[in-house]
Amino acid sequence: MRTTHQAAPLTRLPDGTVKQVNPLTGTQVWSVPGRADRPLGVRPAAAAPVDRAAAGRYCAFCHENYRQTPPERSRLVRTGPTEGDGEHGWQLLERLTAAELDTTVAEFRRVPNLFAILSYDYWRVNYGYTAPAEAVEHERDYLATPAGRAHVLAVVHDRLRAGGLTEAQWAGMPEDERLRHARGFFAGGHDVVIARRHFVDGATTDDQLAGSGTLTPAEHHRFLTFTVASQRALYAANPFARYVAVFQNWLRPAGASFDHLHKQLVAIDEHDGQTDAEVARLATDPQLFNTVVDHALDAGLVVAENDHAVAFAGFGHHFPTLEIYSKSRRHLPWEHDDAELRGVSDLLHACHAATGADVPTNEEWHYRPPDVATAMPWRIMLKWRVSTIAGFEGGTKIYLNTLDPWAMRDRVVPRLRELRAAGRIAAMDIGAECPASRSSLRYAEGDGVAPR
Repeated sequence: MRTTHQAAPLTRLPDGTVKQVNPLTGTQVWSVPGRADRPLGVRPAAAAPVDRAAAGRYCAFCHENYRQTPPERSRLVRTGPTEGDGEHGWQLLERLTAAELDTTVAEFRRVPNLFAILSYDYWRVNYGYTAPAEAVEHERDYLATPAGRAHVLAVVHDRLRAGGLTEAQWAGMPEDERLRHARGFFAGGHDVVIARRHFVDGATTDDQLAGSGTLTPAEHHRFLTFTVASQRALYAANPFARYVAVFQNWLRPAGASFDHLHKQLVAIDEHDGQTDAEVARLATDPQLFNTVVDHALDAGLVVAENDHAVAFAGFGHHFPTLEIYSKSRRHLPWEHDDAELRGVSDLLHACHAATGADVPTNEEWHYRPPDVATAMPWRIMLKWRVSTIAGFEGGTKIYLNTLDPWAMRDRVVPRLRELRAAGRIAAMDIGAECPASRSSLRYAEGDGVAPR
């Protein structure tokens, strides 16, 4: 990766080629003319009718398959009308027993990842981590019933079989030993937040998947706030976690195991290299992130804005990217008040809706690590996985991006206007309507910078 931070972030050559340098990473990206008009979505060659008999059981994340995932930590259910009602119409349920799994339908549920990136044993062996009392109690209560024990043993079986254990080895394993593999389901650091729908309501063909942009604005707000609460809970449960990575892989070309809407949260024991580099630069340039947004403003790349967040077509990324920045003086997502969370959610939801559920995407969250005192804003990258990194990029470290930022803006802004007119996204300023004031991010004003 080159670190030519002094180079102009955006340069358009006479032939139409756009050369980009990411102000934060120094990554060099070229967009060459003539490639921006091709279709971006991934659609099956022939969509098949939705199998009504399989409703709720299309994949392991569907709501009729609760027992195909480890015991859930919590779920959010509807109790009445929700649009425009804020907290009304939703109820949080925690630590359900196996017998209670089917008594409600979860709109969003938090479950441990069956194949954790960092296992419970990683934290136990390397750091001496022990399960919190609440996790031990949850495990004891869940295993106390025959239904709970059967569920856990079935999931442990699936996990070990996927790792190469034979049926003969499983048959010879004492139950106590089998259950020792379950501790990570109750005290692990890799969770998944799963949405209810596999297809949109009323879908007739299997290409009508339910993505982030097909939720209502109120549903997406709950999805985001539920994820934020889960993020904070992982920090609280593990004193050795220095960062909780939050991301969403949408569709298999973007790394998803299932084409079913979900986010992932992974506790890790170090900061990523990009964060450390940003902290070093912020020591001499505290307004670094405002400079990035001002570059987008100067280039006419802002696509949407509300009182609490701003979204723009990003530059210097491997893939076409929409960037959503919180304007709040608060840095950690869970320190934002509800209005600020709703502002970020509404712009992120609108960007997903404008992208379309047929485009593979990665959603990446970036924020100040809690053990760092340097002021940094919460920001989310929505990356369109519509190209493949190949030999040219590997050899030169110059990345070819199909869409230049202006082409991306010109795709997104008209679509946002259509969605707003149809009432499918929240009220917001779009394109030229945006006030787009310079230095609009307030992260450096001083709130919430004491490290944990």
